Amino acid sequence: MRSAPVSLRAQAIRLLARREYARSELEHRLIAKGAPRNEVGFVLDELIAQGYLSDARYARTMATQKAAGGYSRRRIAEALKAKGIARTDIERALVEAEADDGEALRALWQRRFGKPPIDEREKARQVRFLQARGFALSAIFKLLREAPDTTGA
Repeated sequence: MRSAPVSLRAQAIRLLARREYARSELEHRLIAKGAPRNEVGFVLDELIAQGYLSDARYARTMATQKAAGGYSRRRIAEALKAKGIARTDIERALVEAEADDGEALRALWQRRFGKPPIDEREKARQVRFLQARGFALSAIFKLLREAPDTTGA
């Protein structure tokens, strides 16, 4: 027995019920499932008007999650820009998330490593990890220079 096809609007709402999506992200997802581009645009406009879909809300959610996960403001902004979020929504989301790069860098380093590197290889590993999270190289080196030595030496 075959079930009736699900409407495009129902598909979009089902996806939005699981998590927030950026408009462009949801559009790509629905088109990839075979929905006609013009119908997808119409349905998404309708969902925005009804408040089910919001790039600003998506930006706030992602900025808060990424800031808590130890990402830099620059890295968060790049990720949101890649999802097609407007610059004003990105800036507002970063302010609301209260993302502080210095504090996030120290907390992430402490949580992940907790002690200064013992050799150049370990230092390079720590630097690569922190750079991948979007932190500036100068800030990383400053942190490593000032890191408390917990080895007892």
